[in-house]
Amino acid sequence: MGYAHEYAAAIMQRGRVPMPPADFVPDWSDGPRKTKFYPGTDMLPLPACDYPSDATLAHAQATATATAAEVSAGRAFDLVTLSGMLRDSYGLTGRRLGVQANTDLDALPWYPLANWSRGTASGGGLYPVSVYWVGGPSGPVPPGVHHYATRHHAMQRLLTGDVSGEVREALGDGAPGAETDQFLVLSVKYWQNAFKYNSFSFHAVTMDVGTVVQTWRMWARPLGLAVEPLMWFDEERLARLLGVRTEEEGVFAVVPLHWQGAAARPAPAPGTAAVRRHDVERSRRVLAFEAVRNMQAATAERAAERPAAGALDSAAAPAADPDRAVVALPAPRPPATDVRTALRRRRSSFGRFDAQRPMSAEQLATCLAAATAGAALGGDTGTGTGTGTGTATGTGTGTGTDTGATSLATLYAFVSHVEGVPAGAYAYDPAGHALRLIKSGPPGEFLQKNYFLANYNLEQAAAVLVPAVRTTAVLDAVGDRGYRLVNAVVGAVAQSLYTAASALELGCGVALGFDNISYTEELGLAETGQSPLLIMMLGNERPAPADFRYEIA
Repeated sequence: MGYAHEYAAAIMQRGRVPMPPADFVPDWSDGPRKTKFYPGTDMLPLPACDYPSDATLAHAQATATATAAEVSAGRAFDLVTLSGMLRDSYGLTGRRLGVQANTDLDALPWYPLANWSRGTASGGGLYPVSVYWVGGPSGPVPPGVHHYATRHHAMQRLLTGDVSGEVREALGDGAPGAETDQFLVLSVKYWQNAFKYNSFSFHAVTMDVGTVVQTWRMWARPLGLAVEPLMWFDEERLARLLGVRTEEEGVFAVVPLHWQGAAARPAPAPGTAAVRRHDVERSRRVLAFEAVRNMQAATAERAAERPAAGALDSAAAPAADPDRAVVALPAPRPPATDVRTALRRRRSSFGRFDAQRPMSAEQLATCLAAATAGAALGGDTGTGTGTGTGTATGTGTGTGTDTGATSLATLYAFVSHVEGVPAGAYAYDPAGHALRLIKSGPPGEFLQKNYFLANYNLEQAAAVLVPAVRTTAVLDAVGDRGYRLVNAVVGAVAQSLYTAASALELGCGVALGFDNISYTEELGLAETGQSPLLIMMLGNERPAPADFRYEIA
């Protein structure tokens, strides 16, 4: 039993037993930047990218379980589409100035403390994921390693020379990507999140990786482009290539890009090529947290040992209980909104829910279907994770470990204000597209009592969705690196729900500050071995909320 079991248990209990250091207080005046800073690097501005209005969320959801080959059908990335995908996911697209109930409201008008909107959600709005583009000779620019500068929407050149073979060697024999020389590599600089969340940081940032990748998948699939992440590879080798220390910056995922004219390239001689430029930290004092370092070490220890097909079968989500009362849902109606528009409208509700305007059952059904599609993180490239209540064979698709198609997560729903659906706690059955009753009665008092913060009134939300995974079983099946997989799936679920809610013009909010043990007891999850990992609030908002139109000021 590895360290990840101990960490997972501490996460579940933190609402009652604080994780050390219990007396930690963030030093906001000495916080890090929300991006890495490489001074003196050459900057490559990225081109504008038009996004077709018929590239809708409905199309993205319809192809959620298709393989990469089925999606791409000969389509390939180029610099324009890469630019558009990065801008609409992690680039800055607007400024947050709406009046809401979050604790940062007083700071928002001040430009140095401005909160910029992005298509992708991030825990605490901290955005610690770094995106590197490792390109070979088939690309439109000289081969090398670039870092995506979010504030400039540009590529910063960190290394010149073809090192794409180094990435392919790190992926190992038999991994997808052998036919290309273009890769996106995702890493997490821990201090960028840990300065606020300390030991809890690793749990939050692993979900952030899932939100990024899921945004890319939703954006790319309607265009016939495939984005499938790989999560098992030689992490130390890629860290050396990027010039980072894994104790400070973990390497979490590699996305091979099908690029026009790309071909596999040989790797340079070992140790001869590496980024020598270093990120300049803003904070005068950088702290290390033992739990974060231990989780990085534990999840990287066997990173290159890709699990065998079917390894996750023992961790599959439990089957739906046939003895529970069924509440049928109407057919979901994915909105015709294009993905870019939905991403740019996305925001957290923060206390703006209005119980006087109930959500329709069709809207709930559509959001549940979208969240379920979001967990299908990978197609023919790997682990085959998904969301459902299926058996060990599952119905999901993969996340980069070649372990078959296994549904890992179950969605639960606390319903308060949905037309035609009695208030109560339910399990969502995606196969039957129905809710199965766990406990009847309004859940508002339970929800608010077990929420730690003051930025949401959960009773005002129409519904609160909860993804749950058998985390311990996943760790037993594929080792400690499975923790990253579990949280990436949950992050993808959250991003899909956020985007669907935006397209439906519903309010949405996601939070980690709740008592996991109380939710386990309320939903009866001890019997299934599942852990509730996130709460996701949905509902209509108060009409005509106060906001500031910065773009016309």
